[in-house]
Amino acid sequence: MKKIPMRSCVVTKEKLPKRELLRIVKNNENKVFVDLTGKANGRGAYIKKELDVLKIAKEKKILEKHLEIAIDDSVYETIEKVINS
Repeated sequence: MKKIPMRSCVVTKEKLPKRELLRIVKNNENKVFVDLTGKANGRGAYIKKELDVLKIAKEKKILEKHLEIAIDDSVYETIEKVINS
């Protein structure tokens, strides 16, 4: 049986299988983006694929604290589009 990689959501602190979470990455050029492959270089933060969780992350600036950078609204819009698709 294959081992399922587990990751923690930075908002809810739940441990979930990696594929149930969305990875947000800050790379060396301080660019923040959604990592759909799960393999991009840089500091990553995982959040649950739910709009409620995204709303909490935006209001409390959890992703900004975790990635140590100000995050533009366009990044949150991109995350929302990925969750809805």
